[in-house]
Amino acid sequence: MKSNVSRTVYLNGEFIAEEDAKISVFDRGFLFADGVYEVTTVIQGKMIDFDSHLIRLRRSLNEIDMMPACSDQELLTIHRELIKLNSLKEGLIYMQVTRGVADRDFHFPDQDTKPSIVLFTQSRNIVDTHLARNGAKVITVDDLRWGRRDIKTVQLLYPSMAKMEAKNRGADDAWFVANGFVNEATASNTYIITDDNQIITRHLSNTILHGITRQAILKCAKRLNLTVEERPFSIEEALSAKEAFSTGSSSLVQPVIEIDGHKIGTGQPGEITKKIRETYLEISRSAAI
Repeated sequence: MKSNVSRTVYLNGEFIAEEDAKISVFDRGFLFADGVYEVTTVIQGKMIDFDSHLIRLRRSLNEIDMMPACSDQELLTIHRELIKLNSLKEGLIYMQVTRGVADRDFHFPDQDTKPSIVLFTQSRNIVDTHLARNGAKVITVDDLRWGRRDIKTVQLLYPSMAKMEAKNRGADDAWFVANGFVNEATASNTYIITDDNQIITRHLSNTILHGITRQAILKCAKRLNLTVEERPFSIEEALSAKEAFSTGSSSLVQPVIEIDGHKIGTGQPGEITKKIRETYLEISRSAAI
């Protein structure tokens, strides 16, 4: 149910009420999904891994030859102002940058076309959630997305379709599979833990998003003296794993207890996964800005 309380959003230089925020029908984000985005976690009114999100934003913009809409300092100020204006204690800040407004043409518009930028907040539980406590059930689907998954673009139709298929099949999420190997989930990176407590996750490439939480989790694993092997893992390996989990800005570290109807491990969130989540929260809270 939508709240009756209007949020303040940021749109192209202005903080305005959400119902007053309008974007041109000629915006290339609307016409071509010609844009990129980032989602930053807010816990206790502070942002988690913010600098890393800015670094990835710049990389995404560079990969599609798009100019930044704001400086890093301006983006920090905008994020903090949105937290203040919306009294956000826990939740997310969504930021989207598109190539701007131009008549519909497959060619990129002139270089002086001003990018469009929008930010808004979402108040929601991040730390204490049903899936964090009880684990997620996932299905597997063929990975039919485009080949540059390392760019965080706004073209999310297929992940959305996969997420809906998971819901229709009584699951919480979907894992994308190609040639028998798991790539990632609809909005998160994926991991398994073997019987000898080794973490396996796909290595970075164009095949997966270079997750900000993934980056932090690998540091947590090192702190916990856990071995990490970055390589593809098969469906068969996942089904026989001791534990499984996924990571993302909106879910942090989310235990996976079932894949395609097959119980993983004990069918309950694993102890190592819990420890990784606790460690990540501890480190993130202390470094939040």
